[in-house]
Amino acid sequence: MENVQEIKTETIESESRKRTKKFIKSLFKRKIVLVSAIGLLLIIFSAVFAPLISPYDPNAQVLSEALQGPSASHIFGTDNYGRDILSRIFYGGRVSLIVGVAAVLGACVIGTFFGMVSGFFGGWIDDVINRISEAIRAIPQIVLAMSLCAIFGGGVVNLAIILGISNIAVYIRMMRGQVLSVKEQDYIMAAKLQGNKSFRMMMKHILPNCVSPIIVQMTLQIGQTILAEAGLSFLGLGISAPTASWGSIVSDGRQYLLQNPWFSIAPGICIALLVIFLNTIGDGVRDVLDPRMRGRR
Repeated sequence: MENVQEIKTETIESESRKRTKKFIKSLFKRKIVLVSAIGLLLIIFSAVFAPLISPYDPNAQVLSEALQGPSASHIFGTDNYGRDILSRIFYGGRVSLIVGVAAVLGACVIGTFFGMVSGFFGGWIDDVINRISEAIRAIPQIVLAMSLCAIFGGGVVNLAIILGISNIAVYIRMMRGQVLSVKEQDYIMAAKLQGNKSFRMMMKHILPNCVSPIIVQMTLQIGQTILAEAGLSFLGLGISAPTASWGSIVSDGRQYLLQNPWFSIAPGICIALLVIFLNTIGDGVRDVLDPRMRGRR
């Protein structure tokens, strides 16, 4: 009996490995997705190992070297306080990635749970959750985030929470729609007849069959959230000084475009590349998980 169980476990693990390999192979079949993945890994590497690869302390001020252009000692020049822009970009990448990933993960977990509960139980529970979701969706994300930042202040933690709140409605709506189509399937009815409790059915049978579009939405939402963080920091509502953030660096540099244009251009390019990489990878994941999209590109 134990041998049979071991064989079944090995078979399941083997099938899981095969599916994973097939997914990775299909995902990176397109060269643009592979290039984007490599670019994203380089940005993550530079952010994680910023203390090791940064040539200078990002907050060290040398006023005598303020607004210097690109040179051998300062590749992207210095800012208005004489701080090395390249070092601040490395550290700013940390802030953007932490805020983007934390906000989307939090919104995904909360939104997926409430969307699943809403679609599964229906009735007054569905009505209450839908009304709250619609109220959040009625306010543009950036306007809602600006209002909350003005009330509660900026900072990495506050910004991640605020941007997460503004993204929750997206996952509630998406998950609710998925659950409404899945819960009428025969295997869900069979699970009910077997006496499975609601929570067990949701976690074991419904969630695994609804998770694919959620994963795709997450990969796309991270890029949008990072762009929102950069916009809020640019407006002075996000990350506060002296913490380095790509958006705040662009904001500081807009006054000195003639003296040192790389002050704003360099972090702006980093924001654009990061969002492009994430969106391209998100499109690739969508193409692999959605059979209707295969072969279109």
